[in-house]
Amino acid sequence: MAEILTIAKDGCLKTQIMYRANLSFSQLNEYLSFLTKMNLLKIQNENKKNVYRTTAKGDKYLEKYKDISDILGRND
Repeated sequence: MAEILTIAKDGCLKTQIMYRANLSFSQLNEYLSFLTKMNLLKIQNENKKNVYRTTAKGDKYLEKYKDISDILGRND
């Protein structure tokens, strides 16, 4: 989930997220559905295309994720 939120920070199309996160279409749809329901990701219509963008709540999640990763000694 953190990878998707990082990819979508500046806004991305669904296919861009899918390829950059190396997910199948069905996996991506499940993650996007969950992240939007949790208000970590928002969908904006730009030039008749749905652009996925990380919300302020999503940014806060990423900060906490990084803190926990640092505590556990995991470097992404």
